[in-house]
Amino acid sequence: MQWEQLLSLKRQGDTTKRLRSEQDDTRLGFEVDYDRIIFSTAFRSLQDKTQVIPLSKTDFVHNRLTHSLEVSVVGRSLGRLVGKKILEKYPHLQSVHGYHMNDFGAIVAAAALMHDIGNPPFGHSGEKAIGEYFKTGVGAKFKDKMTAKEWQDLVDFEGNANGFSVVSTSREGVEGSIRLTYATLGAFMKYPKESLPKKPTSKICDKKYGFFQQDKVFFKEVAEELGLIPNKSGEDIGYERHPLAFLVEAADDICYTIIDFEDGINLGLIEEDYALEFLVKLVQHSIDKSKYNALKTKEDRISYLRALAIGSLISDAVQVFLTYEEEILKGEFTVSLMDKSKYKAQMDDIIAISVKKVYQSKEVVEKEIVGYNVINGLLTAFCEAYYNKMNGTESNYDKLVLKLLPEKFQVEKGTVYEQLLHVCHFVSLLTDGKVIQFFKLTQGNL
Repeated sequence: MQWEQLLSLKRQGDTTKRLRSEQDDTRLGFEVDYDRIIFSTAFRSLQDKTQVIPLSKTDFVHNRLTHSLEVSVVGRSLGRLVGKKILEKYPHLQSVHGYHMNDFGAIVAAAALMHDIGNPPFGHSGEKAIGEYFKTGVGAKFKDKMTAKEWQDLVDFEGNANGFSVVSTSREGVEGSIRLTYATLGAFMKYPKESLPKKPTSKICDKKYGFFQQDKVFFKEVAEELGLIPNKSGEDIGYERHPLAFLVEAADDICYTIIDFEDGINLGLIEEDYALEFLVKLVQHSIDKSKYNALKTKEDRISYLRALAIGSLISDAVQVFLTYEEEILKGEFTVSLMDKSKYKAQMDDIIAISVKKVYQSKEVVEKEIVGYNVINGLLTAFCEAYYNKMNGTESNYDKLVLKLLPEKFQVEKGTVYEQLLHVCHFVSLLTDGKVIQFFKLTQGNL
């Protein structure tokens, strides 16, 4: 892969080539991406979507919005630090093409900002609830009405693929206003493949899938414009990652490892003294002990260690990227950057504690059960209404349920797959609170 191509400023529908050298430095094309994401409805909905604790009313616990903003800040730092070194290594990128280290930072910041934009209510349990509705629930009856790949999109519903639909304009009647540069879309595409085939692999980019069947034409267009390396043959669509996607992933890994841990401490789910031992291991070479010992409150001590820990992990992730840059460009780097981190053991320890003490806590489990049933019930109401409409058995109740959909989601879709995915897309964009409200309405509760 070539950096000149990977940094494409093209947007969907462009008829002329966009050049970095012709950009106004007061507002770069990649910075426009960030602005468009910030002002999108889908991004705003993240303020009421689960990060760790569903439906939490505690002001210091992160939601998807605050998490995404923090990942974006870390991503910007990673992008700029890597960009500075890349421009030193390939000076023609600046002297001939006009790229600046801030371009790298802006691309990674924008992609990181929207990395969770397709996640449904109640986090990963929401993804599972949608998938299991079709795999083992009422929705299983639709299986014979679509192709194997279309069916896999539904039974293995993926927030990353849903995010690509949200931020692209390939779906008529949905969003449609976010036209991002292909470089930013490429950095966002952590899993540049379709839902099938599912083959045993150790490659990080094959862990999940990154686009729905209805979006494959545009996805392929973006990948080819960027010069991503195809990693499949025949009719299957799959590519090696855009190099900057590794930085987006690293920003997310750093933030959820450290900040979810911090949330657990602040909630009292993880004992402070026990937790501080693990954070200190990440910062033992940079900590100012006299400053740390002068801090009087638990929040101040944790905040100080968190900032140092994130700084240590950023520096390390940059070094790993630069060490393996040639392998990354060849599509031969098969793991995440943090898997090669000198702090991997410490990060694994922290994540293990968060899983046990936070992600599997009674409060989280109880609310995920609520979310699972709410999403399942709402999908049943809307999908059954569409099913009855297709078969000419539509009741008055079905008509009323479909009228609950916002205008842009009342657009009729061509195939059963497209219509059901349309419903899933609607449900996925609801906030935790809004999905409960819609569910109550369908159950007759005002």
